[in-house]
Amino acid sequence: MEGIVTVDLHGKNQYQARVTIDSALRRCDGSVYRLRLIHGCRGGTALRDMIWREYKTHAKVRRMLLSPDGGTTELVLREL
Repeated sequence: MEGIVTVDLHGKNQYQARVTIDSALRRCDGSVYRLRLIHGCRGGTALRDMIWREYKTHAKVRRMLLSPDGGTTELVLREL
């Protein structure tokens, strides 16, 4: 893995999304500096809200970025 890892969460409920994100975070090694989570926003903000609530204080996450359209959140794991 290198650079930015993208995870598509469309069609998942909050529990499934959390399991998927946790698994991706465990697999990220030192070469990964961002985890891009595509959650969408047209069907509601439940996934986005869960991500911001659960991962803003996660040990591996330095900071979080929301895309201008609100459909993608990036977890910054390390600064370049």
